[in-house]
Amino acid sequence: MKRDIQAILAEMTLEEKAGMCSGLDFWRLKGVERLGIPSIMVTDGPHGLRKQQGGTDHLGIFESVPATCFPSAAGMASSWDRELIGRVGIALGEECQAEDIAVLLGPGANIKRSPLCGRNFEYFSEDPYLSSEIAASHINGVQSQGVGTSLKHFAVNNQEHRRMGVDAVVDERTLREIYLASFEGAVRQAQPWTVMSAYNKVNGTYASENAYLLTDILKEEWGHEGLVVTDWGANNNRVDGLAAGQELEMPSSGGVNDRKIVEAVHSGRLSVEVLDRAVERLLELIFRSVDNKKPEAHYDREAHHALARKVAGETMVLLKNDNNLLPLGANKKLAVIGAFAQKPRYQGGGSSHIKPTQIDVPLEEINRLAGDAAAVAHAQGYHADRDDTDDSLLEQAVEAAKGADAAIIFAGLPDRYESEGYDRKHLKMPANQNRLIEAIAGVQSNVVVILLNGSPVEMPWIGQVDSVLEAYLGGQAVGGAIADVLFGTVNPSGKLAETFPVKLSDNPSFLFFPGEGNRVEYREGIFVGYRYYDTKQVKPLFPFGHGLSYTTFVYSDLKLSSAEMLDTDTLHVQVTVQNTGDRAGKEIVQLYVRDKESSVSRPDKELKGFAKVDLQPGEKKTVTLQLNKRSFAYYNVQIKDWHVESGEYEIVIARSSEDTVLSDSLRIQSTVKVKTAVDRTTLLADLMSDPDRAPVVQGLIQSFQSGMGVPMDSDSMKEALGEGMGEMIAEMMKYMPLRSIVSFSQGAFTDEMLDGLLAQLNQL
Repeated sequence: MKRDIQAILAEMTLEEKAGMCSGLDFWRLKGVERLGIPSIMVTDGPHGLRKQQGGTDHLGIFESVPATCFPSAAGMASSWDRELIGRVGIALGEECQAEDIAVLLGPGANIKRSPLCGRNFEYFSEDPYLSSEIAASHINGVQSQGVGTSLKHFAVNNQEHRRMGVDAVVDERTLREIYLASFEGAVRQAQPWTVMSAYNKVNGTYASENAYLLTDILKEEWGHEGLVVTDWGANNNRVDGLAAGQELEMPSSGGVNDRKIVEAVHSGRLSVEVLDRAVERLLELIFRSVDNKKPEAHYDREAHHALARKVAGETMVLLKNDNNLLPLGANKKLAVIGAFAQKPRYQGGGSSHIKPTQIDVPLEEINRLAGDAAAVAHAQGYHADRDDTDDSLLEQAVEAAKGADAAIIFAGLPDRYESEGYDRKHLKMPANQNRLIEAIAGVQSNVVVILLNGSPVEMPWIGQVDSVLEAYLGGQAVGGAIADVLFGTVNPSGKLAETFPVKLSDNPSFLFFPGEGNRVEYREGIFVGYRYYDTKQVKPLFPFGHGLSYTTFVYSDLKLSSAEMLDTDTLHVQVTVQNTGDRAGKEIVQLYVRDKESSVSRPDKELKGFAKVDLQPGEKKTVTLQLNKRSFAYYNVQIKDWHVESGEYEIVIARSSEDTVLSDSLRIQSTVKVKTAVDRTTLLADLMSDPDRAPVVQGLIQSFQSGMGVPMDSDSMKEALGEGMGEMIAEMMKYMPLRSIVSFSQGAFTDEMLDGLLAQLNQL
């Protein structure tokens, strides 16, 4: 139904307008009954619906309605499957419609700066391109059902430590290339109905009142059409926030901040035009929700559970599979070990905690698929609620493993190790689990370790086991999905969306996380995740993009649509992939771009394209990936824009960030000339790298050499100084400032002549 928003605005009182800018209660927005403006409800749950029935809270303490619990974001990103994540979004939208929810609060697109962040399980990746692509698919899926999303937490929210007051200090290039880029693609591609501002400050200003982020970038540059809502309790100064582009404060302030808005308008501190623009966006959200409401909506719980099982199977990453231990054959004698086998950890703690419609128990699902003649024994092995070893449980597990054909150990991180609200202190698993794995490996040569965790862990036992399957927090169907992968019903196809370091100190943020007091400096800059490991040549435990399959794939016929192009052109990259194994499987084609020679510091390579390909045995498919200016650019702080330097770029096709398969190169010509202002302190080398200014400077250098009496490349100078000394002096000259010409020219070049030269160079 088309409504005249401006007419409704004109009928609203100042108090009603101000009141619209904060919640009615914990989960509902205010309405205005006399004007036909209804109240709508929002709720938590990036990977499932968390609608609370009775008491309300933000951390999942009170009971909520049953809903499908899908894998958390850490797992979903490991699928690298846009279409699949879109299907998850559709299912989430259907459940929101059934429960009369207008906006689902998620997904989370913050970058995994450190593996210690307690909330990493609900963030997608360390890479902004992968993160934004998966987020866009999630958003488009949910919103296709007439339900809004809230892309969060905008921005630079990468730790839980002091999260409501910490100041994240990050340089502009890093901000643009890493932390904002993760949101930008999702906003431009999917237009989330809302964006949620973060608790923290960004470069000295709270995100909830940061006009540079909320208005200059989000609204004006990226063209976001929806509204900005605070994270729950993130409001600092309500009037400043509203002026900066923060339309909605949640939860309710009990009218306190509504009155502050009214007073600010009366005093002239806040213009009524700013308030009207905010209320207009709020009304558009409310009526969009009303108009998209599906009467008598319902969803099929069984179908959604089946989808959750499929998604969990596609998100799991086979990290190691020596001797092709997996998949397991039928009718084996198996020892299933670990407390998580009977009570799996399938979701994270905090505001995204879902009450599942059902739970697949791994031990039960393994029994179902093992075969009629199989013998499956279970041993608890450890206590999940403590770290110390119970010797009797350990002994029982060892005995069970001794007599089995293979031991399957369920391990990982208990709830108390990672959650919203606090960060991890280390990357270790509980000591009793590590000791269990080592003890089992000592008596059994066929050991499979299943990991249930939301973020990387150290694996001191990695050399002692044949197979490791990273199941992440796989949602309510994780047990069935694990069984599917173990017995080959599903061929694993997930690949890591984050780097697993050997040890915590290898991580680039190690020295600077979580900061000092209320300040954290992002001194590692753009070198986050694999960008650091690859460039610094630090060997990780498992690299970004890594993941094994039960089949094999061969790449061939890499073709670029052009060997030379302008930065405004589009490049099409084709590569053929063939399944050379004996079972169907899916491969993730990863495309990285390397700038072969740059005037600024850049990572060794960066992910700029990917596609997931489903192949039958022997089947070939050709994948086409498209690259544009942004694929080759870095953010140039001087021109405040994305810039591609002229030069040679390498297109890298890889299985992971450290496993290159094919590569080819092309030349790109920039259409943008970046001109730096020249002054007395400008170095000669910087001028010599500019093709327009270099001839002028070359003539100046020759004059300078003549003023010294003899050119540096003359035979007499080489004989006097020696070949090497002459080159050294020539090198030193390159890094002299222009003012040095006056000093060393013996009067041949004056200050007045330098002023004329500066004017000439600044015109070029």
